[in-house]
Amino acid sequence: MREAAFAIDLGGTELRAALIDRAGDILACATMPTDAKGGPASVMAQIAMLTRDVRDQAPDAAVIGLGVGAPGPLDPVAGIVIAAPTLTGWRNVPIGALLSAQFGLPVHLENDANAAAIGEWRFGAGRGARSIVFVTVSTGIGGGVIADGRILHGRQGLAAEIGHMTIAQEGEPCFCGTIGCWEALASGSALGRRGTCMTRAGDGSILRALSANGAVSGRHVIEAARMGDAQARALVAEEARWLGIGFVNLLHLYSPERLILGGGIANGLDLMRPVIAETIAARAMPPYRDVPLVVAALGGQAGLMGAASLVFSASAAAHDEGDTGGV
Repeated sequence: MREAAFAIDLGGTELRAALIDRAGDILACATMPTDAKGGPASVMAQIAMLTRDVRDQAPDAAVIGLGVGAPGPLDPVAGIVIAAPTLTGWRNVPIGALLSAQFGLPVHLENDANAAAIGEWRFGAGRGARSIVFVTVSTGIGGGVIADGRILHGRQGLAAEIGHMTIAQEGEPCFCGTIGCWEALASGSALGRRGTCMTRAGDGSILRALSANGAVSGRHVIEAARMGDAQARALVAEEARWLGIGFVNLLHLYSPERLILGGGIANGLDLMRPVIAETIAARAMPPYRDVPLVVAALGGQAGLMGAASLVFSASAAAHDEGDTGGV
């Protein structure tokens, strides 16, 4: 019988569950919109429904635990979601204990960005490396750091809030209230805002045509740049410069073997790579300049793969302790 883990990716918009084996093969998967305003009890009921669904799809799997990637801030050791901003009523919710009691399985909790980083490290673009930085650029900027074979947690699991590095003294306020955050300058939302400000509805621009004369998104900018639009290409070059500045900071801080870029804006890495490379060459100290920047391999599955990895890593560690008398 094949050993597998329940993996839960708890997002503010979408809730996903899967059964994943040790090789990283997804045996079953199910998805539904998250009842983000319904409170913890409603979401817990949704998790139960989805796990039953995936269990029914793979009844022969031997389930050894449950891993959860959830919005932070959270305490991964205590298994508590402290204050999820995208989930109404989620304040100090002991999700680990609740799920363990419900399923009779060991439960392992991790920040969703960290879970995606672990997934890419174990099964994706970071495979074989000891140290990586995973960066996801979409609505915001998040990520996770694997340092010397371990996820970096820091105090209360709050390490590597990379989107809130201050990289400038200009720009619109970030949602956190400060000026100059990497997220406020280089996220997909920021790129879209610049595209919207540069154009206007009905002006005949490619950007507004792609957005049906509504607000321009970061993806619209990337698409227009691929079509050769001069406005979009200028925006992409500016985006690449801001991303490059942030990458330089990450290189100096964590000295990874690889930088891994995920999220919707990663689809434009080929367009941005020359300016990013120029920025790194100009700003990074020489030993850091040859670190490869690669596109994430797992896409939207990274969080699920990372959640499953939590279970298998804990199982392996318990086995090793048993072999050494629990030392």
